[in-house]
Amino acid sequence: MVSLICTLRHHTDEVSCCAFSPHLLATCSGDKTLRVYDTADFSELPFSPLTGHGYGVHCCCFSSCGSFLFTCSTDGSVMVWSPETGELTASLQHPGRSPLRVCALAPDSSLLLAGASDGTVALWDFTSKTLRRCSAVSEASVAACCFSPCSQMFVSGCTHGDLKLWDVDVRLLHAEKDAHDLGVTCCSFAPQFIVDGCCVEFRLASCGQDSLLKIWIVSQHEGAAIVMKLLHTLTSQSAPVLSCAFSSDGDMVVSGSLDKTAAVYDAKLGTLLHTLKQHDRYVTAVALSPAFPWIATGSMDRSVNVWRIGDGDCSAGRKLPGHSRLLLADWSEEDVQTWLCEEGLEELISVFKANNIDGAELIQLKKETATELGIESVGLRGRLLRKIEALKAAQSDSETPDEFLCPITRELMKDPVIAADGYSYERESIESWIRGKNKTSPMTNLPLQTTMLTPNRFLKMAITRLKSSQ
Repeated sequence: MVSLICTLRHHTDEVSCCAFSPHLLATCSGDKTLRVYDTADFSELPFSPLTGHGYGVHCCCFSSCGSFLFTCSTDGSVMVWSPETGELTASLQHPGRSPLRVCALAPDSSLLLAGASDGTVALWDFTSKTLRRCSAVSEASVAACCFSPCSQMFVSGCTHGDLKLWDVDVRLLHAEKDAHDLGVTCCSFAPQFIVDGCCVEFRLASCGQDSLLKIWIVSQHEGAAIVMKLLHTLTSQSAPVLSCAFSSDGDMVVSGSLDKTAAVYDAKLGTLLHTLKQHDRYVTAVALSPAFPWIATGSMDRSVNVWRIGDGDCSAGRKLPGHSRLLLADWSEEDVQTWLCEEGLEELISVFKANNIDGAELIQLKKETATELGIESVGLRGRLLRKIEALKAAQSDSETPDEFLCPITRELMKDPVIAADGYSYERESIESWIRGKNKTSPMTNLPLQTTMLTPNRFLKMAITRLKSSQ
């Protein structure tokens, strides 16, 4: 079952893209603006809309952790925004000032990519905001691009219909000629991938002017060339398909079409699950929340529809591990509100929201504090305090999060670094691994494109907080 939650009608021109972070929804438009909404109630944030582009905004996307928000435009620039404050933190210009159609950030936040109308892609080092390369990848406009979940490869799609797979030095790994007749419009990797011995396997969705949505298997055996094999051709939409996106677990894929519908498929079986028909004009954008069972669809009718998958219960649907994987002190206000909903304390959400209660505040909440918040019911106050104590006990008794352990030694990391395969390791362990003439990933067995290691400061800070709390 899919039900319509709300319709957002703030843009004054066609909606070109939608994107979710765990707690926010971003939409952009030909009206040159970016709008940002709180997914707790889909209210627009006080600093929204964001302006800065000189022409229409074609694409928006969040970093994996939700800490950065990106837009690109016909004006040839990629802008980097703070989703928390709306502040413009960086503006990166295509070297040839060519109009940009699409942008993407690597899942490990190391590289930023933008596809241009002149057939080039610009690739920046995101940390330093310096241009690494600007390379021609097509004779036609680049209309689509996305990174693989391991951050070692990316795909480009052009208006001539070709899909091409590249490494991060923009060396061609594979070309799928005429993947879509009349042109590719969008592509998206599933977030997960499979490692089986010496083989790694990804799922890629692509759509185009041929009215088709295709799902591909992209695989590579150690030392062998990349292979792309067509898994499904999905034909339920009767006009060109403009956008596609996987769910966070990879089980569903959604596409938007010129026939004014959005189609929801089972990505593994290739079967149609739902057809969404509330838009008056072309559906130009689709996105799925990484944390909640929500779909957003944007249209040339200037509206964004938000849909719920499932029966509407706050704890229902397909929810990725989100707040439950974080230390309680690191929970955001939205994480706390989600926890309240899951624990049957929905009536307290408005109180907690009005008082900006995040994880750090939740830890300190006592009987006196609850009274000061205006929670007058003795029973409700007692239930809240008991659940907080149970939560704190559960977190203190839990094992060290697996992502804090080095995959090589299985010990708590002290100096975590990100390798070229996108995984984090203890610096000493991965350096020893590389010195031992192991030029392959310890996790995927695929060749490491570079031996460069990047400090994972966010992970190091989280480990430090864990150790200080024990």
